Amino acid sequence: MSFEVLNAILDYLKKKRGGCLATIIKRIGSSPREEGTTMFIGEDGKIFGTIGGGTLEKEVKERTSIVLTEKRPEIFPFRMDAKSVEDEGMLCGGNVEVLIEPVLSHHLAVYERAKEAFSQRKEGIFYIRFDSFQYLKTFVEKEGSIYGDDIEENEKSFLTDKLGTKKPIVIERSKIVIPLRMRSVLYIFGAGHISRYLVSLANLVDFVVTVIDDSNQFAKPENFPEANRILAMPFEDSFRALEFTGEEFVVIVTRGHKSDAFCLEEVLKRPFRYVGMIGSKRKVNSVFEYLKGKGYGEDLLRRVHAPIGLEINSETPQEVAISIVAQLIKERGEYLKNVR
Repeated sequence: MSFEVLNAILDYLKKKRGGCLATIIKRIGSSPREEGTTMFIGEDGKIFGTIGGGTLEKEVKERTSIVLTEKRPEIFPFRMDAKSVEDEGMLCGGNVEVLIEPVLSHHLAVYERAKEAFSQRKEGIFYIRFDSFQYLKTFVEKEGSIYGDDIEENEKSFLTDKLGTKKPIVIERSKIVIPLRMRSVLYIFGAGHISRYLVSLANLVDFVVTVIDDSNQFAKPENFPEANRILAMPFEDSFRALEFTGEEFVVIVTRGHKSDAFCLEEVLKRPFRYVGMIGSKRKVNSVFEYLKGKGYGEDLLRRVHAPIGLEINSETPQEVAISIVAQLIKERGEYLKNVR
């Protein structure tokens, strides 16, 4: 579930409005989006997120009035046959099953806690049960905390065992486990113009962002309202405040050559998923020669994306930010493809 979808659900519920949550729970063959992808359709017809567009979303949207009236989920099968593929110019022709759930005020606590866990990168799963008479939804966290409808004691151990699952699990088509998908952590060193656009774009594509700068004139909340955290402190101190587990994405766009080199060296001492540094080829080569002189090997330096970003002939801060976030998406996607 994306941050956009969660935010939209909470916004509607807090305004005493509802809608439907659509989740791809099964995919056979090729389809535009993967299992676990979600979309929220407000009762006013507005759509947040996407499960693939085209006829699929149109037909799911048409089913929402029935789901809202009955206040009970349904599993909607959809076949992307040759005609729909041809009509929409799609490059896929698989089958999907979509769980359509009513979004009810009764489950506000479920979505509120899911958003908190999402922001904190805590593991969690949604457990949905429904039949002709009832609809139950629970959010379960790693430590066993439960929010929403109660579950049976014998189900607790089963659910905690499923906390590491990456895809929805369908049990007898009336009980469904859906994992809360984690946001990727992004550390941005430098709080200049590029970083302002970086934070907005990265937040839009589900990165949880920390901005670090050694000047509190730049690193302040009003400059980065969408950042998850802002650290105004010397760069050397920030590395004691940041966690590196090997899953972090790092962008280095500070105001100076020396601070870029310092931050890069500190990152290379730690496990990371991605690191990129801004600068001309001449500057990058200079930094690399400096690091080689300090004993950093070619294999490690080859992991550094520098100059940072995809080559799209970018010039303005906005364009540079787009090229960087595009590269982040590309690297994250390739990694996730390999671990599934």
